[in-house]
Amino acid sequence: MCIAAFIWQTHPRYPLLLLHNRDEYHNRPTKALAWWDVDGCEILGGRDEVGGGTWLASSRQGRVAFLTNAWELHHLHRANTRGDLPLLFFKSTMSPMEFAHQLAADAHRYNGFNLVVADIPSKSMVYISNSPIGDPLTIQQVSPGLHVLSNAKLDSPWPKAQRLGKSFKQILKKYGKNEVLVKEMVEKLMKDKVKADKSKLPGICALDWEFNHSSIFVEMDTPRGLCGTRSSAALMVRVGGEVSFYDKYLDEGVWFERTIDYHIHKLN
Repeated sequence: MCIAAFIWQTHPRYPLLLLHNRDEYHNRPTKALAWWDVDGCEILGGRDEVGGGTWLASSRQGRVAFLTNAWELHHLHRANTRGDLPLLFFKSTMSPMEFAHQLAADAHRYNGFNLVVADIPSKSMVYISNSPIGDPLTIQQVSPGLHVLSNAKLDSPWPKAQRLGKSFKQILKKYGKNEVLVKEMVEKLMKDKVKADKSKLPGICALDWEFNHSSIFVEMDTPRGLCGTRSSAALMVRVGGEVSFYDKYLDEGVWFERTIDYHIHKLN
């Protein structure tokens, strides 16, 4: 399912500061944050071992892509895996907007998705969504500012999105122009288990399902096994091109942490 909150081109220290939770079944095989090769393109991110794709990744060329599912009433039974969408962006040399328009031809082959692709050196970020399925593809240049993406359109006023956006804004105000403490942000914002009032849920899926997914950090037991937040990540891009990718992830019931730092080539 996933949820993300980010600030884009508005902070004196960080052109991009992104927080992201990945929600998935606990028994779905996953590789933790690491560098890996995609047809000759080296990217940094976690990897879904079932579909082979990713939900959040970045590159030394200054490209970033992240993904959430869009809730839909109906699903395609033979859809392409959505985790391939970020990989397509990394393998291309197109600008985010060019990539978005090229994707339009094949967007109908995927179940509902929200995809954000960005190129840090050119200060370009684009939001892409094929939801609702059957409608024309949404392609939107992301404006500078604070944004939240859950399982509806970018900045849709869902309770969990509003809660995360408010908390994110408050903690950024606390730090001001100073360096932010990534681990503190992840613990305070992305581990929030408060659920929404049932009367404020969107009413797309079953009520119990929506209620159990209405917290920022998700925990639920299902007939298919435990499901919920598998990782909480923070991607920080500093002025000058220094990048820190922090990931707190669940592996066989145990939480681990990993941070990988690197520089964007084009900004050096």
